[in-house]
Amino acid sequence: MADQVDPREARRSERHAGPESGDLAASPYRVDRDRIVASPFFARLGGVTQVVSASGSGLLHNRLTHSLKVAQVARAIAERLSADPVFASVIDKLGGCDPDVAEAAALAHDLGHPPFGHLGEQVLDRLARHRFSLPDGFEGNAQSLRIVTTTDTGGPSAVGLDLTAAVRAAMLKYPWTRLTHPDPHPRHMASPPRGASEPAGEPGTGSSKFSVYVTELDDMAQSRAAFAGRLASWQQTVEASVMDTADDIAYAIHDLEDFHRIGVLQHAPVAAELGHWLSSALELAALDDETLAAQARRPGYSLEQLRRRMHRRDAWVVDDDAFVAAVARVRTELVDGMLDTPFDGSVETEQAVARFSSVWTVRLVDGMTVVMDPPTRSGHVMLAPAQWHEVQVLKFVHRRFVLLRPDLALHQRGQAAMLTALVEALEQWLSDRHEANRLPRRLGDLVDLAETEYRALARTDMSTLVGATGEPPHGEFGIRELARGRAVIDFVASLTDSQAATLLDALSGRSAQPWSDAFVL
Repeated sequence: MADQVDPREARRSERHAGPESGDLAASPYRVDRDRIVASPFFARLGGVTQVVSASGSGLLHNRLTHSLKVAQVARAIAERLSADPVFASVIDKLGGCDPDVAEAAALAHDLGHPPFGHLGEQVLDRLARHRFSLPDGFEGNAQSLRIVTTTDTGGPSAVGLDLTAAVRAAMLKYPWTRLTHPDPHPRHMASPPRGASEPAGEPGTGSSKFSVYVTELDDMAQSRAAFAGRLASWQQTVEASVMDTADDIAYAIHDLEDFHRIGVLQHAPVAAELGHWLSSALELAALDDETLAAQARRPGYSLEQLRRRMHRRDAWVVDDDAFVAAVARVRTELVDGMLDTPFDGSVETEQAVARFSSVWTVRLVDGMTVVMDPPTRSGHVMLAPAQWHEVQVLKFVHRRFVLLRPDLALHQRGQAAMLTALVEALEQWLSDRHEANRLPRRLGDLVDLAETEYRALARTDMSTLVGATGEPPHGEFGIRELARGRAVIDFVASLTDSQAATLLDALSGRSAQPWSDAFVL
């Protein structure tokens, strides 16, 4: 019909790309990509931890290199799927899969990650909910959307980046808020989507993962309007599913390369874990859960725990034969391949790393498919069962032999204390009426912005502002207090690891040097 809106046009914003708008690219999605890459929030990712602070450990990965690799993989997946006639009709029904959109979303997906990676995310969430009673707390994915729609000033209107609806929708890995939207909330589903469940032992706190704060609800609704009738309210767009899958692949492959390069990922313990499970799978399967947990440090026991956890969470895809094959392949190609020779910078070891990366990336990208009606625990873009199991095993190696290292835990406890002290110091500064005219300009601007947002929400739906206390904010004072809390969290989340440490030194009087970082001030 002539009056129908082309969904491809609805996926764009009203702006027009091209030289007359000051942008170099003609495609609106390429403009999005360029604006994201030019953002200071993107540049700061080079100083933000991927797993542990580079300054303290020598690890090579940071959020910038990770984002670039996710974007590379996302584009490869999107190009492969969009060019495959087998998937063309399904992709069209679901709203499309543009490689530029997937790449731009991948570049932007980690913009909101705070100093010190996931550890920083946990600390800021705890402080946001319990110290400031913010209804949403803090979540890196939701912070990313807040940056591109609200707190960045690189777009023509100086509010956000003015990205297309398609790219903003593709950033929504978890298209729901923590507690309230959509209604019914996906955490109440019989089998909730991945990330929608409440954290273990924390009933009533809302979803453990989410991509939208209540302050950006209008942005989520507008960005997903073109997909109404095509996707359920809790489902990712195809491009978001591509980005999410690419993130998993980069995490499973590329991080392992870096840890091997610097000697964190050792051949012997990984070989013992995988080898013992393969040789003793039947005996381990006969043990009860308590015995496994009590002896989790013994080779093979943690891998058996993984197998059981997969059966509980992902029964729709788990297959024991596929799991055995995945463990065997990872042992052959990771343990007997890349890890067999300690990395020494030689041509031989560099080639082993490059071979591991390229072989696995091609294998996983080639294992992609698009389905019309996926299970709730998966997006529309799915790995084939064999590759899905392999990714779970690779991620297990990463977690078991990198993330759970005691020396990393020691390092992170210090980082948690540092972030907590920084938030407390900034809160005290904001509360000092004698210093009101000497606050960092960005912090003052963030307070004004959040106050405007919360005042508008209070006029329309006060229930969205109910925090950990169970009570809505009381009058203008309550709104002001919420705004100060959100501003402090926004401010700290925008720092690099080194900026956070240096700023705390300055605020606590430990530094004799005047602060001169204009991005912070």
